[in-house]
Amino acid sequence: MRVLGLDPGSRRTGFGVVEARGNSYRSLAHGPIVPGSRLDMPRRLAAIAARVDEIITLHEPDCVCIEEAFYHESVRSTLVLGHVRGALMLAAVRRGVEIAEYSPREIKMSVAGNGGASKEQVQFMVRRLLALGANPQADAADALAAALCHLHRSRRAAPARATTSAANQLAALLARARTR
Repeated sequence: MRVLGLDPGSRRTGFGVVEARGNSYRSLAHGPIVPGSRLDMPRRLAAIAARVDEIITLHEPDCVCIEEAFYHESVRSTLVLGHVRGALMLAAVRRGVEIAEYSPREIKMSVAGNGGASKEQVQFMVRRLLALGANPQADAADALAAALCHLHRSRRAAPARATTSAANQLAALLARARTR
């Protein structure tokens, strides 16, 4: 199974592609997606989505795992993060790829054994679990951790938050939006 993990951010979105073979995992690619700093929000979202589409084309993941939004004291930050998550979901849905979502706490618990793990602890554990030569950049480490979380949960049982198809995911999002 191959999973593309995404750690959403408007200035820097982390990505990580992890493949499971038996009981071993390996990173196929990881890094940050950094749209131009001078781009306005719509063009930043388009650049991020286009890069995710390229990554999906290149690596053909079975699932895209996106970190759920956490709520800042700043409503604007939360709203911007929601825009980025929407662009990431749309990129996956357009390619017909399954989407799974996990909270930052669930991801940290799965990888580091502590839902409140620091960025450095997540980087260290991702490096060890994937036998990387060095700690990945923080956003990429979070994305790789999201992918690992999905792979861990998929092995135990069908994850409650993963949908059976991207189309069902989009339909559920649209239905929720209509009821508000």
